[in-house]
Amino acid sequence: MKMSLQIVLILVLIGLTAGIFGGMVGLGGGVIMIPAMIYFLGMTQLQAQGTSLAVMLPPIGIFAAINYYKAGHIDWRFALIIAIAFTLGGYFGSKIALNVPAHVIRKFFAVSLIAIAINLFFKK
Repeated sequence: MKMSLQIVLILVLIGLTAGIFGGMVGLGGGVIMIPAMIYFLGMTQLQAQGTSLAVMLPPIGIFAAINYYKAGHIDWRFALIIAIAFTLGGYFGSKIALNVPAHVIRKFFAVSLIAIAINLFFKK
């Protein structure tokens, strides 16, 4: 994909939106970046997922985490355990995703988002 000014601006907007939502409510990669890359950049589901994961490689949440830490809202023990499990889950999840047809992954992704949204909407 050619890197035009328009593409760069779309990428910046996706990153800013994901960062703002990530800092505010913990949303970013799956809920913001993946759909945006599919709809605005024409990426496939797997390309968007892979790119979203690559974005998360550097410590993208470090400044937001510092703010939460300063306010006393981080349990480092929980974060470490989840990070280790997330690393293992990401490895095995990517192995599975790369062996499943893209349209099946896209539908699973969509159903997951809907189920999460319904659960959050109706939860007291």
